Amino acid sequence: MNFSTFTKNQLVITQLNRLFNTLEVQRNELLQELKPYKTEVLYKQPAGKWSIAQILAHLIASEQLSVAYLNKKILGIETAQNTGVVEALKMIALILSQRLPFKFKAPRKIVDNTPVYETMDKLILDWDTTRTELKEVLKKFEDIHLKRKIYRHPIAGMLNIQQALRFLREHIIHHTPQIKNLLKQK
Repeated sequence: MNFSTFTKNQLVITQLNRLFNTLEVQRNELLQELKPYKTEVLYKQPAGKWSIAQILAHLIASEQLSVAYLNKKILGIETAQNTGVVEALKMIALILSQRLPFKFKAPRKIVDNTPVYETMDKLILDWDTTRTELKEVLKKFEDIHLKRKIYRHPIAGMLNIQQALRFLREHIIHHTPQIKNLLKQK
């Protein structure tokens, strides 16, 4: 397809859709990998560690809080400043922090807002709902909004929407080894 026939806003939608679809593929692959396991395996909590279900609940809570924040900040997006080199460097550091085997304490706000799911079906339903809400927020963006500081990461500070979506992907990448290790211990 010839990109010169796209309007700028169509290119934005394409860019955000690509990032969103990458997130969805990642999530679906993770859930497919967990599908064969019994509830006991997914909810088994080793001493002092999270269970697989708790890790997933943490990821969902993080995304839910992110979507709520984006919904609030989009209302004032016209006055938000653009990201630049500093935020690009912060994003590189953030990606490295998620890829290296460092342990971080989850931010208190996420811990306080992490639900306990009684079933995997409820967990998946909430994640589906959160992703639908994220997709709806993304539809509100226009080309002039792509670089706007609209997402607050607890450590990196204000980032743009593309960086926010990349962080959500990196967050899952960060927790995937934990999940795999728990599965090996089954």
